[in-house]
This record gives sequence, structure tokens and C-alpha cells, in this order.
Amino acid sequence: MPKSRSLRCLEKILTFALLIPVVSGHVAAWHKGMYCLNGTTPGVDNQDTNDIVNPLWECDEFPPAEGDFLELHSGQSFVVELAVNRAFTTLSYDGAKTGIFGDGEDHPGLGYTDEGRSAEGCITEPNIHTQNETMAAGTVFAISYTSDIKQVTPENLVVFTVLYNTPWKRIAEYQVPELPACPEVGCHCVWGWVPNGCGEPNMYMEPFRCKVVGHTGSRAVGPAVAPVWCEDDPNHCVKGPKQVKPRTLISLVAPL
Repeated sequence: MPKSRSLRCLEKILTFALLIPVVSGHVAAWHKGMYCLNGTTPGVDNQDTNDIVNPLWECDEFPPAEGDFLELHSGQSFVVELAVNRAFTTLSYDGAKTGIFGDGEDHPGLGYTDEGRSAEGCITEPNIHTQNETMAAGTVFAISYTSDIKQVTPENLVVFTVLYNTPWKRIAEYQVPELPACPEVGCHCVWGWVPNGCGEPNMYMEPFRCKVVGHTGSRAVGPAVAPVWCEDDPNHCVKGPKQVKPRTLISLVAPL
């Protein structure tokens, strides 16, 4: 059956950069509400998977388990784990292989010494596309108020939180504004970032099934518009709900 326009659009924005050696792989945000948590082999719970950071087109075929959501506590915060492999998170092996950073290591000199650096000065162990924490590009979460992943589009996918100077350490905490409630069967969210130097500026995006919990707001989320790069001139910033777009991730959040 031919794929719908919305699914083709979603596939484009959920395409990931190619992963090479396992420990040197790119970073994903790990949570039980993510797609492809168990890998991409039907019926197999792979605790040593990094499939989510491969260039998958079929991740919508591997949703989270029934009842598992990324819970967004309205007006509070939530935590995900930024890692290159599920094995290096608390979602595998009872957390036995976790470290301060997302490759299972503590890296006491990372960003201050030559530890993990390439000849060009970029940190490649773990492969987080930055020279140090202050230069990390920042990551975002966006929400779409649809329970059908095939209906997610750039226009209904709205950025609601930004975490500066990430990806960096494994534990990442994101703030949640007051958001309206999701449909009864949940919303869809994505985590995304664009490296700022240290490699190609590919957009990394990853899908989650999510829901807003707690004291939900009553204001509807408006349609998202494409932002513009306005770091040098705030007067050129686009107001209102924003899409996820390369080179604009740092200044995306505005009143919904």
C-alpha cells in the first residue's frame, strides 16, 4: 500500500545519521516511551541495541510497549538518558554498565584534557560532536497532539523545551511548561539536535509516545512555523510555536 504524504514527511524528519562502531556511535535519548527501544528484530528484547541511531525508515513499526509513555509533568520536568547504546543506560543490565557519560564511562578529563579527542580537537569517545560542554549544540523535545504517528507533520510538531549545552552527560533533565492534555491514547514527541561543528550538521530526531500529566493547561498549542537564525539579532526571531529546524534549535522555545 502506498505510504501517505504525512508518513513520508515523518520519515524524512526521523532519518538518523549512520552509526559505525558501537561505542563510537551517535547519541540517542533513552526512555521506555521511545520507539525502537528493543531494537528492530520482531519479538526480541535486545538490551545491547543501538538501532535507534541507525538510518531507519521503519521505526514506526517498533512502538513502545502498551502503556509505556514518556510522561511530561506539566510545569515540572522529566529525565531521559543520553547514550550511544541501550546497554549504557538503566534500561539494560539493571544499569550495571552505566557511567557519567553515555558510553558507559566516567571520563574525568573530558572537555578539559585530550581524553576522547580526535586530532581535530573534537570529542569522539563518546561521539557527541563537540569540543567541550560549553560548545555542545543543545537538544530539544517537541510534541504533536496526535496519537497516530502517521499523522505527525512538521506543522503540528511543536518544540516545548530546550536543554542548552547538550548532549553531554548521560542524565539529562528537561523542563516542561504548562501544556494541554493529550488525547486519551497519548501524543507523540520527538527528541532532536543538530551538531554545531565537529562533523556534518545532520539533524537527529527520535520518536516517543508521550502524554502530558499533572495540572494540564487549557490553551491549545498553535501550528508550528519554521524559525529563523536570530542569535545576532533578536528582532528577527519568529514569535510563537516553532518547528524543529537545523541551525535554529537553540532559540526555539516561545509561548505556545
